[in-house]
Amino acid sequence: MTFDPSSYVFQQSSGPAPIRAASVLPARRENIELRTEDGLTLVGELALPESGPVTATLITLHPLPTHGGFMDSHVYRKASYRLPALAGVAVLRFNTRGTSSPRGTSQGEFQDGKGERYDVEAAVQFAVDRNLPNRWLVGWSFGTELALMYGAVEPVASQIEGAVLLSPPLHRAGEEDLAAWGASGKPLTVLVPEHDDYLRPEEAKARFSKVPQARMVGVDGAKHLWVGEKYASRVLNEIVDDVTDAGAGTAGLPQEWDGPVAAATA
Repeated sequence: MTFDPSSYVFQQSSGPAPIRAASVLPARRENIELRTEDGLTLVGELALPESGPVTATLITLHPLPTHGGFMDSHVYRKASYRLPALAGVAVLRFNTRGTSSPRGTSQGEFQDGKGERYDVEAAVQFAVDRNLPNRWLVGWSFGTELALMYGAVEPVASQIEGAVLLSPPLHRAGEEDLAAWGASGKPLTVLVPEHDDYLRPEEAKARFSKVPQARMVGVDGAKHLWVGEKYASRVLNEIVDDVTDAGAGTAGLPQEWDGPVAAATA
């Protein structure tokens, strides 16, 4: 059974209330399908601001599906719950080939980052076709490999502004991919947890030296999966600072909401 985002039940709060992990703020949400060049249908969701302009568009690339990564991985889920309302940011989430979530299962099978090139291209083209502005790739773990390998080459390169990477392992993406990003001149922000399982800040700084424009951010105390509201909020603040003119503000995005709110069940 496919999850329907219209099933959220919103209730008016009695005043400002804390935004919690399961808080779903108002947005225009729809289930979407992406069609890849090699003939697969991928499932996803698009969350848009309820009103007003779209300040930026996030095209999210999830962690490794063979290790539990999917479009609902918690940072991306919270981005879709919050950013349309708090920052006017559109959030496109989808399952890469062969990946399942409550939204459904994308066709195909995992191809270790090779066939997934078509998945990235399909997601970006969908955002272009919808006239969604200021498009950014946001990759997490395996998703950073896809962003690095395919974001700085055509047809994607001319269709995005830049990318934000969360916990890059640099297992599949190599020196040529980093050099291509450097040559592109496109903005690249790299958020590296202090206690990452694969690549820690000092090594990341050396590896990403091939991308002179990269903004390296080591995050004290964080781990690869960014578990905990403190770290999820830090990631969302950094993303909004990068992709919007207004940014998250000196105090970061609001931590309270005075308005209709729903509670996610998963």
